[in-house]
Amino acid sequence: MIFGRQVQAWVAKDPTRFQRLNADLISTRSGVTVERYLSNAIMASGVVALVFLVVGYIATGFVIAFTQAKGSSFTNPTPVHMPYMVGPIPMSLITQVAGALIGALLAAAITYMIALQWPAITKGMRASKINMTLHNAVAYMYAMRKGGAELLVIFRSLSENANIYGEIALEFRQIVRDADFFGLDVVSAIRQLHMTTPSNKLKDFLQDLLSVIESGGDMADFLEGRVHLFQEDARYEQKNFLGFLAMVSESYVTLFVAGPLFLIIIMVVMGMMGGAAVNQLVAVIYLMLPVGTTIFMVMIDLVSIKTEGVTTSTRKKDWQEFSDVTINAVGGEESLFARLVKYDQAAGVRRFLRDPLKAFTSKPVRVLFLTTPIGVGYMIFMITRIQWIGNLEAYIGAIDDHIVIGLLIILLPYAIFYEVWRRRLSGIEASIPEFLDRMAGINQVGLTVGQALGIMQSANLGVLSHEIKRINRDMEWGANFSEALLHFGDRIKTPIIARMVVLITRASEYSAMINQVLNIAASDTRMSEVLKKERLGEMFIYVAIIYLSFLVFIFVIAVLNAQFLSELAKIDTAGAAQAGGAFSGLGDLPLGLLQVMLYHAVLIMGFFSGLIAGQMGESSVKSGVKHACIMLLVGLIAFNTVASPPLPV
Repeated sequence: MIFGRQVQAWVAKDPTRFQRLNADLISTRSGVTVERYLSNAIMASGVVALVFLVVGYIATGFVIAFTQAKGSSFTNPTPVHMPYMVGPIPMSLITQVAGALIGALLAAAITYMIALQWPAITKGMRASKINMTLHNAVAYMYAMRKGGAELLVIFRSLSENANIYGEIALEFRQIVRDADFFGLDVVSAIRQLHMTTPSNKLKDFLQDLLSVIESGGDMADFLEGRVHLFQEDARYEQKNFLGFLAMVSESYVTLFVAGPLFLIIIMVVMGMMGGAAVNQLVAVIYLMLPVGTTIFMVMIDLVSIKTEGVTTSTRKKDWQEFSDVTINAVGGEESLFARLVKYDQAAGVRRFLRDPLKAFTSKPVRVLFLTTPIGVGYMIFMITRIQWIGNLEAYIGAIDDHIVIGLLIILLPYAIFYEVWRRRLSGIEASIPEFLDRMAGINQVGLTVGQALGIMQSANLGVLSHEIKRINRDMEWGANFSEALLHFGDRIKTPIIARMVVLITRASEYSAMINQVLNIAASDTRMSEVLKKERLGEMFIYVAIIYLSFLVFIFVIAVLNAQFLSELAKIDTAGAAQAGGAFSGLGDLPLGLLQVMLYHAVLIMGFFSGLIAGQMGESSVKSGVKHACIMLLVGLIAFNTVASPPLPV
């Protein structure tokens, strides 16, 4: 409490110093004041300083001990000496404490500076996400306006669908909050959002919207024009994003394919001449490759728009329509409910036994519950059968193949079922624009959307035709059109379908003739499909480059392993060491360990290259699992057929 008041007084002395930080915190919708954020930043810096103080003290002690073991000692390089009454203090202890303090202070300063800049970074990330989804939100507003909804009702409806529209819905939620809780009118609430939103594109839209409201212009015409304008802007911004991905792909190939390959060759040659090649190879293969690729994937994920995982609330809610009316619970039916639960469980088991593959193709993650125990069991069984012969390199070389096979047992079925699931969803999404266009044409001649849906049962729309029949079956069993469409959205949880379902169900609440809304939804989904296909087409070449780079990597490593190391194994290492010269360190070169490490380099490179190929090509690490499995399989086959002759260990 005292610390918080001190920070508050510190901020009050110079409020202009933290104006930018305050604006960034408001734009990130963090709900934290400047004083609280600075207090948390200072506390986090202190914790980091303590951690680095302990770690730095221990690490500096190891360095000093290692240096002294080599015959070096620490002396005072300055004329400053400790007072006589302090007594003799070893210079090594002074160096150890000073190193720990310097490391702790640097870590605390870096943590505090990052904390001050983090709201600005988050603000920029939110602005990018708002810009990428603004055309979808404006299309929703246009459809609702064509249906006759008022502006505040549109904002409220949009803000309730933050699980679908993301950050842009959170922005419009500020308007609803200001109107409901702070008593502002719609115009004042829009002005407030105009001042605090991080997106300049949304600022311009809100400014134009205010001009239309104040001048009494046609809101529907204005929104229609903005829909087309923002769709073109979305294509332009995606081109910029694809250019960034292209740069990331080229940087990845240069830094983490060609770079490690060059370093590996140099270090093997250095090992021949007596250099400490093994330690550097360990750092490159087991640290640089996985950590560097992970950083690249995190960087791509931070700037990408998530295209998967629409969240829906399935939690049970207790509705209390009238708070002053008491509710009397009726008992005596618990046994009936228990029987219903048992029936549902038995029905689920019967459905699984009737068609086991359907359970995995509808939700691929389920297959991991089956393959993980099998894969882990295989690894444990095979590893326990291999006896320890007193040589670490030989033992690792004997078990690593079984670890890779176990990993493939776990991941390969998941990759197959996920690809089947993804292709099915892609087929449904590709048919949605044509489906909506046909529905709009039928609705335009006077039929309701329910009747139009009944006619569409006979249409040939590929995978979507089965889902149309399921929607009609729900309606035949008593559900209305909106409920049947919501069930469809729950079954197929993708952003495109979720936006289409929400838009149509909300518009059908205002009028039965929603042909214009259906045309808008068709245009919006068609635009999303165009953007997705453009990304797949543009990034296919870079996925191919990653594959080619991996093949070059494995070819060079295989040649180095099969030709170079095998020839070195034939050289008289004792004679080379006594003769001296360039091959004086050949006797100390662990050829068997090098062979194992090169094999691991191929496996690690293949696994992480596959993941990053899926993230760049299809915007999902899950899609990269199939690439990772292919590359692991190629490396496993290559090094167990022609690339790995036995070497003495």
